[in-house]
Amino acid sequence: MTENDISAARRSVISRFLSAVERVGNALPHPATLFAIFALAIIVLSWLLSELGLSTINPKDGSVVQPINLISRSGLHWILENTIGNYTGFAPLGTVLVAMLGIGVAEKSGLIATVLRQLVHAAPRRLLTFVIVLAGVLSNMASDVGYVLLVPLGAIIFLSVGRHPIAGLAAAFAGVSGGFSANLLLGTVDPLLAGISQEAARLIDPGYSVTPACNYYFMVVSTFVIAATGTWVTEKVVIPRLGDYAGETAIQDEQLRALTGAEKRGLLSALVVSLLLFAVVLIGLVPQSGFLRHPETGSVLHSPFMDGIVVFIFLGGMLAGIAYGFTAGTFKSDADVIKGMKESTESLGLFLVLVFFAAQFVAYFKYTNLGMIFAIKGAEFLKASGMGPIPLMLAFLLLSGLLNLCMGSASAKWAFMAPVFIPMFMLLGYTPELVQGVYRIGDSATNIISPMMSFFALIVAFMQRYDPKAGLGTVIATMLPYSMAFMLVWMVLLIAWLLAGVPLGPGGELYLPAAGG
Repeated sequence: MTENDISAARRSVISRFLSAVERVGNALPHPATLFAIFALAIIVLSWLLSELGLSTINPKDGSVVQPINLISRSGLHWILENTIGNYTGFAPLGTVLVAMLGIGVAEKSGLIATVLRQLVHAAPRRLLTFVIVLAGVLSNMASDVGYVLLVPLGAIIFLSVGRHPIAGLAAAFAGVSGGFSANLLLGTVDPLLAGISQEAARLIDPGYSVTPACNYYFMVVSTFVIAATGTWVTEKVVIPRLGDYAGETAIQDEQLRALTGAEKRGLLSALVVSLLLFAVVLIGLVPQSGFLRHPETGSVLHSPFMDGIVVFIFLGGMLAGIAYGFTAGTFKSDADVIKGMKESTESLGLFLVLVFFAAQFVAYFKYTNLGMIFAIKGAEFLKASGMGPIPLMLAFLLLSGLLNLCMGSASAKWAFMAPVFIPMFMLLGYTPELVQGVYRIGDSATNIISPMMSFFALIVAFMQRYDPKAGLGTVIATMLPYSMAFMLVWMVLLIAWLLAGVPLGPGGELYLPAAGG
């Protein structure tokens, strides 16, 4: 068998595997339906395990933990009395809605799009690839704007300087999607995941609080690691594989134009307003008696600022968006500002449906004691395995990455996984913040090769502009080197972080106090 035959056979195996993954993922019900099924399964399981007399011992206080049967008169009453409260009290709901109001203003005003264009335009040619990947990572703070703006813009920029446009598209997509768990600023996904983590942690500790900034230090370092890695893969792997571009080279796209005078003035106004808000935050935090610190202890980690950081995300997006919009002329009246908020909440319609069922699932899991029982049993199994923190976290990271190939929504997966894995790892002495951080790595690294990712079809369409024959396999083959490289460097970074024992962010310790660290 020749080398070409062996290579073709390998490609065939990979193609069949990816096709199988796609079929399995497409066969799954909608995420909202899945959570409805999970909630019903918890109801049935609570009855079955209650009838079997299953119980376990809580290692924290020695009490006996038994399932609470929801298929009973008292269980029915509890469901009827708590369904609305389960929904409205679900932590991610309010945090995401508030954050999106501010981000919606910034996006509607054109501020975010202008910042991304300016970032790419200002980059020296030798740093162009790095800046495109970095811009993709930074675009995550504005939810999905990177997919619809920066990915096609990356192709156009590369084409304008005589390079293969698909390489520019791939670099931008790698940053936007593969770097989803890295950033220099907090975005809408941070309070969403933190809220889910907090709900899961309270299965073990009812008073536990997870802040949206709990993975921030790790995110900042990851931003530059992922940008550098994405640059290396683009230059050393993707561009050589693609070769010279033989398609149409004419540039006819409004996205490539330089910033107008009005847009530059708008950016300056947004910068001034952002600096003023930043100054207010510093005044409230730097002095020991600062008004944003805890009024009794003076703590920053446990303070009104950290508890209300979503409000500052809202204020930052709204004030900067208003300043830009009225200066650049994209806003004419307060009605335009309100329209931006309205449009941002309209995009959350599916999220509101999903959260309803996810909230019931999590609440049932907690009330029936099944979360506690599974966590204790799972923790006993992992403890008996003798694995230390590094093997355990790497195994969880790989599991998260594999699940991402079959279920695209990061929040939906975490709403399902967090109530199982966070209590389990807490009983072993690991913090919810660490478990969440590891999950985010696995989820991000395989985003760019997951056919279940909601924007995957859009990426295929973008790629077909420059290669009409491009399809699902083309995108996966182009992005697979990024996925493998991101997974590898993030594993190395995680191992180094665990060995150093450095917190992942404000309040984001690695180990629970009782475990001794």
